[in-house]
Amino acid sequence: MIASLLALTLLGAAPSNVVIATPGGERRIPVTMEPGVGPLIPAGATLTALRGTSASDGVWAEVTVGTAPFRFLLGAPLYTFSGELFGLSSSALVRRDTLFLPLTFLSDALPRHLAARFKWDGKLARLTDAGERESRVASRESRVPAKAPVVHRVVLDAGHGGVDPGNPGLFFPNGLREKDVNLQMAMLVREELRAQGVQVTMTRARDTLIDLRHRSRYCGESCDLFVSLHVNSLARRAGYTSVNGFETYILGEAKTEDAERVAQMENEAIRFEQTSSESASSGLDFILKDLQINEHLRESARVAELVQQRVGEVHTGSDKGVKQGNFMVLNTAQRPAILFEMGYSTNREDARMMTEPNAQRRLARAIANAILTYLAEYERRSDAGSASGTGPTGS
Repeated sequence: MIASLLALTLLGAAPSNVVIATPGGERRIPVTMEPGVGPLIPAGATLTALRGTSASDGVWAEVTVGTAPFRFLLGAPLYTFSGELFGLSSSALVRRDTLFLPLTFLSDALPRHLAARFKWDGKLARLTDAGERESRVASRESRVPAKAPVVHRVVLDAGHGGVDPGNPGLFFPNGLREKDVNLQMAMLVREELRAQGVQVTMTRARDTLIDLRHRSRYCGESCDLFVSLHVNSLARRAGYTSVNGFETYILGEAKTEDAERVAQMENEAIRFEQTSSESASSGLDFILKDLQINEHLRESARVAELVQQRVGEVHTGSDKGVKQGNFMVLNTAQRPAILFEMGYSTNREDARMMTEPNAQRRLARAIANAILTYLAEYERRSDAGSASGTGPTGS
């Protein structure tokens, strides 16, 4: 599932129109790109082709296809189906009394919930509607159970929080501090991942302090990946505001003074916690050995590499690469885990990238795309391992 949905996400540009093919013929639906929102389709023409209906009370838009009701929260990338809340990569909107639906209603929601009736071809931007009667017959006549979609689970950790503000954010606007930006970005990444069917757990979804040693424990046996988001900064010195860029850390002994500085900066959050702290390095050798045995460190390095690649496509700062550091938030991890420094709050352009809404969205999509790429790779390896009887090579 992740691999097929990822294709549409990574295209970068939406198609100018889509085709809805039904038993009664084909209809071409125009696609509109709404800045800051994403690709949209007019509900009227779409539902005419699908023989559906829509109604809106100004807050929710209710769309019915056949007997299936979808409810979209206007202006938010959320919808409900059968009483359960789901995410999309863009929002339903009303413009000049016209309702527009996210393109992913066709590419994701309908095939997900009404699979016997709707099939989406991302390469052709084409939705095939078998019709209500044909879909009921197909459901009855199916004798081979479909392979259950793989459900991936990711934990997002917004660094700092509560009484721990993180770094003050020299160039952040409106009094924002690192803890605020970390949370904003984590929630945006969560939206992007949930829109692609990934289950996401947040270590914190509000301004509260979570023990450093407990954060990675949110990612247990059913979890595929732990991602901690942070903002870098430098102490005042000659030329410090000119330093920019992004870097991804995995657990290990720091190889450079700068990596050691970053780990020390992030580990200082322990002073805000009420419980006595354990030595940051006391269990490092044991944990590294455990990670290597389970190949989690190798998997972490692959995720880190993908994050640097994807973010490098949208970030205005320099690519500082994948590094190792003894981070307390990572050294209790029992699954693949990374810490991503999104940029420098002490650099004006990096700070804008992390706080301006459209730039935030681009950065969040890049992080999410890296995670999706990794999960798709893992899924393919798992399938290959199952077919050969050897099992997956990763986590």
